[in-house]
Amino acid sequence: MTLATCLAALTSRKGVALVAPAILLVSTALAIGQSQSPATIPDGKAEQTPPAATEVPTPQRTAPAAEAPLSAAQRKQIEGIIKDYLTKNPEILMEMNTALEAKMDQIATERTLAIIKGNAHEIFRPAASPVVGNGKGDVTVLEFFDYNCGFCKRAFSDVARLIDKDKQVKFIMKEFPILSKGSEEASRVALAAKMQGKYWEFHRAMIESSGQANEAAALRTAEKLGLDMARLRKDMASPDVKKEIDETRALAQKMGIQGTPYFLVADRVIPGAPENLLERMNKLVAEVRKEGCKVC
Repeated sequence: MTLATCLAALTSRKGVALVAPAILLVSTALAIGQSQSPATIPDGKAEQTPPAATEVPTPQRTAPAAEAPLSAAQRKQIEGIIKDYLTKNPEILMEMNTALEAKMDQIATERTLAIIKGNAHEIFRPAASPVVGNGKGDVTVLEFFDYNCGFCKRAFSDVARLIDKDKQVKFIMKEFPILSKGSEEASRVALAAKMQGKYWEFHRAMIESSGQANEAAALRTAEKLGLDMARLRKDMASPDVKKEIDETRALAQKMGIQGTPYFLVADRVIPGAPENLLERMNKLVAEVRKEGCKVC
């Protein structure tokens, strides 16, 4: 294998994941070796000084001795031991990487739960966000979405099936237009349609439509649904509509949400639009019903 090939392998995501634990192991071993007296490394025996025959030393507080640096020979010996161990037991790298990923997932989950707990009222009991399904349902599901998001469009069929089949789910729609100016225009029309009691009908028609979502497309959709267009245009520019979009953006920022769709099933997270979205949502809804929500 050429040097370039080795470098390419090591700098790949998988390569970094495998090498990182090894680097950690080497660093730890060197640090341990650094803390030992130089005399203990070559032969494994520390120097012994016989106690004085007649004097009993008086206990004194002394500053800790400075750690002596490892010699080149000692470092080479430690590195050789580690290399030999890893060569004979390469699976340890995979085990360390798995443990590291699990730890990082745990940290991320704990962080998300803390954020959700700190913003529980805004998340689960919003004053103005559109709610579909059962407004008094026993499990709350949220979706942050953008009308120009292809993955949101793909996820909609699963969202609709969950709402249609589970009559105890409260589904909160979070208008999160981040992809374009047209996305925000469409969100404004959607929230104005909510004021006429036509949010879900508009949302379904808009998310299922093809082409760019913008004000013109949204107004055409609203007109087909028979909305009062004069009132709609007035409501689109209202402070309440702007406030809802601004507050959703602020909430998403606090939660670290940078893309759509993003789902919460109570305090459980589903980022993106996995192909088994409906299955995962149903599973998490069942878990929440059985175990409850820790932060809702």
